[in-house]
Amino acid sequence: MSARSFFDTSVLIYADDKAAPAKQRKALDLVAGHRRARTGVVSLQVLQEYFVAATRKLRVDAAIARRKIELLAEFDVAVPEVQDILAAIDLHRLHGFSFWDALTLRAAKQAGCSVLFSEDLQQAREIDGVRIVNPFQ
Repeated sequence: MSARSFFDTSVLIYADDKAAPAKQRKALDLVAGHRRARTGVVSLQVLQEYFVAATRKLRVDAAIARRKIELLAEFDVAVPEVQDILAAIDLHRLHGFSFWDALTLRAAKQAGCSVLFSEDLQQAREIDGVRIVNPFQ
């Protein structure tokens, strides 16, 4: 847990997903370990996506989702600037990522993370010094 690591929305959603108990346990362990080690990072985008997905997909009560965001905000929170949006567009164009995934990758890089935990991106690929890890494989 010593590597500074960025959490994509998918991993945070699994922490609440009782329908996928193995993934839920793995996600909870990762989040807890990085909270203890103070090596976890999220972005404003991830926090927003978490709220929408948790309340719509998992039907988490909005007050509970809000509290969870307060807890997740104890991680370092990356705040994108215009230059990050432009860099994400370049990543999108160069590597074919969706714009939102490219923005997540850019946020991880700017926050000094060497690992990006995501189920949605290409496993084991390294972009700009950030290694993409699917924690569920």
